[in-house]
Amino acid sequence: MKPRAITGLGVVSAVGVGTEPLFGALSEAAPLANAPPRPLESFDAAAYPNAQNTVYEVPGFDPTKYLGDKGLRTLDRLTKLLVVAARLGMHDSGFKRDGVYVQSSPERVGICCSNAYGSLEAITELDRVAQLEDARYINPAKFPNTVSNSASGYASIWEDLRALNVSVSDGNCGALDAVACADIYLETRRADALLVGGAEAMSEALYLAFRRLGAIGKGTRLGEGAALVMLEPMEHALARKATIRAEVIGYGTAFHAPEGEELIFASAEAMESAIRTAIADADVEASAVDLVVSGVSGIKPHDDAEIAAISRVLGDAPIAAPKSVLGETLGAGGAMGMAAALACFAGAHPSPIVAGRAPRDVRDVRTVLVTSIGYYGNASAVVMRAPRV
Repeated sequence: MKPRAITGLGVVSAVGVGTEPLFGALSEAAPLANAPPRPLESFDAAAYPNAQNTVYEVPGFDPTKYLGDKGLRTLDRLTKLLVVAARLGMHDSGFKRDGVYVQSSPERVGICCSNAYGSLEAITELDRVAQLEDARYINPAKFPNTVSNSASGYASIWEDLRALNVSVSDGNCGALDAVACADIYLETRRADALLVGGAEAMSEALYLAFRRLGAIGKGTRLGEGAALVMLEPMEHALARKATIRAEVIGYGTAFHAPEGEELIFASAEAMESAIRTAIADADVEASAVDLVVSGVSGIKPHDDAEIAAISRVLGDAPIAAPKSVLGETLGAGGAMGMAAALACFAGAHPSPIVAGRAPRDVRDVRTVLVTSIGYYGNASAVVMRAPRV
């Protein structure tokens, strides 16, 4: 992979909106498990007494502060999260000021992002109306939200992104896989710059699925949010004199099928292969990796597989777990990991270290590996480097 410049970050997370609360929370490394319960806004939690202890939404999320109060009525929560992140990313990267393009043009900027289960809210709502009332009462204005790429489509409309609009669906690995897609589009000059990342929104259906699987409540906290980095060719970023936050220099992915008939499982072999491919693609030695920003979330079989794979390739490299601060954000998880790496490059201390020894001085962290392990035998990894210019 040619080095790609990250020139902006738009983020909405369980610790607040924007980079300041994110960087601060990651530096403080305060686990969500120690946070007081919050009232839930995305669904009625009255029937689920423990939901407020295991689900962490974006606190007091009010999209009208960033988008105004028009045109939001038919948008679902996922779309609102993603559009706010896109707006923040466009302004942080310098392409827009006060909502207007001041660099480049709409035809040369696009979006490539992931969500794993983002359509559940809309699908559940329409099914409930059809089953409990009558299909005639389904609101047709909300039907587009049932399509998995509708959120990125709305983000393109709201932010006037006309180069391309691509959605990636690969579970927990999707946001890192979006980086690979974006690299191809930049290489083929389909765009000069792309917002790249992922989003996931909380809903009753998502909560119930994880609850019935027994995947929350034992150290795992479900989170939500959206994170988008502005990715562009290095020469383009330098030509427009953009502030370069980091470089993306390598990517790897792998899949290993289960030996039995399991549907949900973790593959340490896939994770190891993805890591080795990523560092080879980045043309760096394993010993050059100063920090791993992992997908460790509290689900023990997956955490054990991910840590084992990292240790086999990188030895005792320090492994951070930002999901203990931000929650398990699923399709947005890899993007949140990239945001955590940017926080580290900006001077914030790494989020909770779950293996290895924390770096003595955050300024010594120059190369970061971001990993995501999927629920279906897949795994992906991205190598990031602190800016050299």
